[in-house]
Amino acid sequence: MNESAFAEHEDRWILGLRGLEVTKISVDYQLSLQLGSDAWVVLEGPCQLSQGSAGGGSPQQMMDPGQQDAAAALALFGAKILSAVAFKTGTLRLVFDNGLHLVCVADPAFEAWQVTGPGDWRFVSLPGGELAVWSDVEAARGNETG
Repeated sequence: MNESAFAEHEDRWILGLRGLEVTKISVDYQLSLQLGSDAWVVLEGPCQLSQGSAGGGSPQQMMDPGQQDAAAALALFGAKILSAVAFKTGTLRLVFDNGLHLVCVADPAFEAWQVTGPGDWRFVSLPGGELAVWSDVEAARGNETG
């Protein structure tokens, strides 16, 4: 995956994760999904896993990583990402090739999720519903001007 796959829009970021496979799942007080060898999705707040399009009447499972309630996430192992979107309201939506959709909304008091990599990219859902974005590209621009 290359950094040009990341694209900012008015209300969201398209994350450069398309085609990456879930190669590792771990649970402690958060749910961590390793994508390929150099990207991670870490969910710290409650999230929703559903089959098919969101709101389409499909069964939905709530997971709460803080309570180690994340067994449903095992169905993501080996799945590839078809779409990864970080909304500027702090919501993360991932769509997988096995038909599963994972949605994690912002938390009013805590960082609900973060995505790191590939490369030096980092997206974090800040408390209250904002999105923070860092990349090595931004750091390099800062060094050029100062």
